Amino acid sequence: MKQIYLLLLLLGLSGSTFAQKADINNFIVKESLLKNSKLAIIATDSLDNPLEKINGTYTFSVSGFTQPVTFHDGVAILPLQLERSAFVYIKHQNDAGTHSKLLYVYKKEGTLNPYTINGVWLIIFPALIVFLALAFRKFIIAAVIILIIYIYFNHSNGLNLSTFFETIFDGLKNMF
Repeated sequence: MKQIYLLLLLLGLSGSTFAQKADINNFIVKESLLKNSKLAIIATDSLDNPLEKINGTYTFSVSGFTQPVTFHDGVAILPLQLERSAFVYIKHQNDAGTHSKLLYVYKKEGTLNPYTINGVWLIIFPALIVFLALAFRKFIIAAVIILIIYIYFNHSNGLNLSTFFETIFDGLKNMF
């Protein structure tokens, strides 16, 4: 009798150690199928193939606001509704590290088109403008005007300075 209990205990413990842990290490963002001005997060593998085994509640940070998101068969709908085009910074942190994406969501006639922005472009564009301004002295005033428009566009569409630098650092970490 004692051996049966020991065997059942051993089988119960070994079954739990072989259980697969469902972490989200990559995701893509698309418009919700309901077309209700909400975004859907789809858990994927490294090749952007959907992972349907992801179920449960995971914590995401969306543009600085931390909120629990419930996944069903690898898909979760973000509770926020977008009123206009905006930058959206989505970040998920787990044991494997921090996984984030900066998106520009273009809203036109009720449809959302999310475009992923690489953090390196946030460095290259201003650096290129500054380099051109230093190389061609006549370009300095135009470069200052372009940089002011760039900063205003980013800020007016929801990309504040802290998110800007956080995206740059995340992009540089992912490069190396």
